[in-house]
Amino acid sequence: MSDTATFSYSHADLQQLAEDVLRHAQVKGASACEVDVSEGFGQSVTVRCDEVETIEFNRDKGVGITVYAGQRKGYASTSDFSPQALRDTVEAALNIARFTAEDSCAGLADAALLAKTVPELDLYHPWALTVEEAIERARACEQAAFDADPQISNSEGASISTQQAHFISANSLGFMGGYPTSRHYISCSVIAGEQDAMQRDDWYTTHRDARRLDAPGEVGQRAAQRAVARLGGRKVKTGEYPVIFEAPIAAGLLGSLVHAASGGALYRKSSFLLDQLGQRIFPEFVQISEQPHVRCGLGSAAFDNDGVATQARDVVKDGVLAGYFLSVYTARKLGMQTTANAGGSHNLILEPGELDLAGLMQRMGRGLLVTELLGHGINYVTGDYSRGAAGYWIENGQIAYPVEEITIAGNLRTMFAGVQAVGRDVLIRGSKQTGSILLDKMTVAGE
Repeated sequence: MSDTATFSYSHADLQQLAEDVLRHAQVKGASACEVDVSEGFGQSVTVRCDEVETIEFNRDKGVGITVYAGQRKGYASTSDFSPQALRDTVEAALNIARFTAEDSCAGLADAALLAKTVPELDLYHPWALTVEEAIERARACEQAAFDADPQISNSEGASISTQQAHFISANSLGFMGGYPTSRHYISCSVIAGEQDAMQRDDWYTTHRDARRLDAPGEVGQRAAQRAVARLGGRKVKTGEYPVIFEAPIAAGLLGSLVHAASGGALYRKSSFLLDQLGQRIFPEFVQISEQPHVRCGLGSAAFDNDGVATQARDVVKDGVLAGYFLSVYTARKLGMQTTANAGGSHNLILEPGELDLAGLMQRMGRGLLVTELLGHGINYVTGDYSRGAAGYWIENGQIAYPVEEITIAGNLRTMFAGVQAVGRDVLIRGSKQTGSILLDKMTVAGE
């Protein structure tokens, strides 16, 4: 991306657009209104086998408008920022609201809960990367993978992406806030082996600040090492074994916690964690906190999608479920108060232990290290968990051989209760942070 690439609209422009929408909604008789105005742009370059495969540019903008006519709610959006288009969109939302049923839980957040100030979270680090530079880095990333091992026989490509955006959220109670953000990544996916004995794997790095990304060569080497290590995979005998979820996929267990403890699942009574607030669901040593104000954090936010100010809190304290994930609406449905989680969690952090991955394997002794999961076999009503998997069989605390074409199964309730240790090999790739996780047992279906 050239050094001159900038936003088409200033922060003040977005504020003015939001004010215009709120004013017109009031004129047209809306009892309340909230609006989100955003703009973003970026580029992605993919190189495969040293040839440029794709160069993509994106630039988009949008306005989302929610209006209330008493307890009736309507929503409409547009990508046209012209005054007439904004007025038409407000009126479209009002027309929708008139035909919707009344909902006693609909409406804006209480004014006292709305963010009054926006802390400096250091979320915006533009990357002035030209297309030529991006291609060069992608080529270097892929070449590092080929150079890492002669068994790397093919590539699915190396990619460099940079994205920037800014937004304003506002409502008719006087709330208005917004800021710019950035996110960049480097990825590589390669294939090891020949003919029927091929395996693929990948690696990527992502951050808001490009200076804190792993070097392209390191990403390529890591992808190659992982692909080669999977050659010669086989099944294991069906049985119950201890299981380690490697850090890159262990964050999925935190995602399952968020889903099951979210307001939507709870008020619909479709979660195995229903009525579990204040109950022990993990071993006593497990501590999970939400830290929305981490500087430069991938999941950091000053306020949620309702405009409610975020704050640090314990989600699991000494193994006890201390908090749900609630928006204004879902909190009202449950007769509770919002936790500022409209839109999801913000830097959910599982406190690491003292062992690295090698230490976890030594503690496990014999069992399965899972490095890849396939499918989405999770029933959040019952907690039943069953997914295809691949990884490594561990004997005497060491990797014995790669494993493929197996299924792991259990129940999230017993999986959470069966956490034996959390590794210190924390990998930060998103809003959920954890090291590898050792579980006491799962059913492994192989041969």
